Amino acid sequence: MRVAILISGGGSNMTALADSMTGDHPARPVLVLSNRPDAGGLARADARGIPTAAVDHRPYKGDRAAFEAALHDTLCAAQPDLICLAGFMRVLTEGFVARWQGRMINIHPSLLPKYRGLDTHARALEAGDTEAGCTVHEVTPALDDGPILGQARVPVRAGDTPDSLAARVLEAEHRLYPAVLRRLAEGDRKRLDLPQR
Repeated sequence: MRVAILISGGGSNMTALADSMTGDHPARPVLVLSNRPDAGGLARADARGIPTAAVDHRPYKGDRAAFEAALHDTLCAAQPDLICLAGFMRVLTEGFVARWQGRMINIHPSLLPKYRGLDTHARALEAGDTEAGCTVHEVTPALDDGPILGQARVPVRAGDTPDSLAARVLEAEHRLYPAVLRRLAEGDRKRLDLPQR
């Protein structure tokens, strides 16, 4: 399975995914693509020998169709079987998602369907939740609403701040995303639920 990974920042989830695709793993990273040419994750991918590219969204000045056409063309050149969104901070249009329907997954830092969108950790703390976590799901036109492929849970601790909870959830993301990717690469689409850690 050929995997393209889309990022916008440092690429910690990209690194976890890429580092998992070794040995007998049935998938290989064929492209790390960012909407930010200065994204730190591009250097991390390059250091691992993974081809990289950037399609900067800023010159498109809000023309999402033109930006996504360039993104699509860059992806097509790499011929991925699966696209993993890993901290890609652009909301994709329905048209783009439709082109890659069933072949694009995302990791989200909450236990969906709770807390779609941003500020998930602050919202979990404000609600008094006793656990938080992350979700890998198929990407559909509705934001953070596709079929759930896996979840990992972490405890919310007394004295947690959004930052401390985010750090704990990020560790869970680094366990969950590679595990779900491997299952998908092996042809298994059953939901994976990792125990609380």
